[in-house]
Amino acid sequence: MPPVQDMTPPLDPGLLDALQHQVAVFARRAEQTRLGGVGQVRNSMDRAAYLLLNRLDLEGPMGVKALAAGMGIDSSTVTRQVAPLVDTGLVKRTSHPEDGRAVVLQLSPRGQSRLEEVRSSRRELMAQVTDGWTEHERESFTSLLTRFNSALSARQSAAQEPSAPTS
Repeated sequence: MPPVQDMTPPLDPGLLDALQHQVAVFARRAEQTRLGGVGQVRNSMDRAAYLLLNRLDLEGPMGVKALAAGMGIDSSTVTRQVAPLVDTGLVKRTSHPEDGRAVVLQLSPRGQSRLEEVRSSRRELMAQVTDGWTEHERESFTSLLTRFNSALSARQSAAQEPSAPTS
């Protein structure tokens, strides 16, 4: 039986160079603006706080370990990032409903309000940045960016898994 040939087209190094360059430019621009939105709310919430508050809003109260696992970071990082959110009243620590010894983190009403202000501001920024795009272009970009982020996340997760012992 003849060997099966790989019919995958070769990757274009020039296209990959352009892609990595555009990702680097995007990362720099995103950091410069912190994708903070527009108006007075602009740049008023850092990326870590936004992502933590957003996850608590979407998934509900949870412990530090669950929050860390869901975000792909370690528990000590979450603990460090959550501390100022608790201090400013955006997140509250409460007892776990089934195990009073365990602590869960929960978005406070103040945190919910602040998160919605930032989301609204960021929606306005996205509307301005994509002004002139069709709805289909926005959907395509969102879909491709989501796919790209998922692939990066999967790669990071795979790199963090302990290797299976070899015999």
